[in-house]
Amino acid sequence: MSVLPHSDRSASSWPAAPGWAIMGRPADPEDAAFRAGAALAHLQGVMAQPGLPPALWRDRLALEAAAATVRLSGRPEGLAELRDALHLARPGDPLGPAGEIGQAWRRAVTRPLTARGLAHLPVVTSEGIRRELARPGAPMARAATTLETVLAEAPRAETAALTLADAALARALGWDRIVPLLASGLLPRDLRREGDELRLACHQAVVRTAAGAAGLAQELTRRTARLHAVAPKLRAKRAEAALELVLAQDALTPTALTHLMSDRAARRLCDRLVALGALRELTGRDSFRLYGL
Repeated sequence: MSVLPHSDRSASSWPAAPGWAIMGRPADPEDAAFRAGAALAHLQGVMAQPGLPPALWRDRLALEAAAATVRLSGRPEGLAELRDALHLARPGDPLGPAGEIGQAWRRAVTRPLTARGLAHLPVVTSEGIRRELARPGAPMARAATTLETVLAEAPRAETAALTLADAALARALGWDRIVPLLASGLLPRDLRREGDELRLACHQAVVRTAAGAAGLAQELTRRTARLHAVAPKLRAKRAEAALELVLAQDALTPTALTHLMSDRAARRLCDRLVALGALRELTGRDSFRLYGL
């Protein structure tokens, strides 16, 4: 099953982030900027490690960013409720406000950070926002200015503002897709900050979130290696195509595999992968189950 990313190098052998970069609260703006740079440099190295399923990693980070954005908007839904809204709704059913936020983040992380890809992100039609996304400058300054510009034009557009800020950061760092970092690390009061205070808050947010994103990448790489190891034991027809879907998104229902196999075969495949320790059932329910790496 050659579609599965695989490396003989153990995820446990990856370089660790320097403790001074991620432990404690930065003492001042210079310290915060230095720590954030170190955390981003470490994350850059993690992203280049073999065996990481990048689409799945970004999708899971998008779910975490969506949950944080939902909290910023004052709604009570958490990760579990977001997963249900995104994966259990029938085609055409309304997702609800939280589900719409989750869908916006999931779409955003799949789009390349080209001019065409950026055109599909929210409120990029604004000339001022287009200028900010294209403006040269330090990565965090670009992200903070983009965030401030969007919220000045649309004070209640938290999802758009945070998505575009992470887009500006990723583009300035030379990444080809959004890696959600700021949305999960900024606090509600941070969105009311401006100028130097907002840039400091963005540095602090990255210090808080980059290590978690790196840890998630390491965990998913380890789980992908396990999936690779058990793949030869699978007997279901089109199991290879099913595993491609597992490696592309945070969660799925057996129903999502029924274009590849029967409903019964899809359920048996998911349960078989759980029994082999290669997949997790994410809900703890007896019905309406969701599975993920």
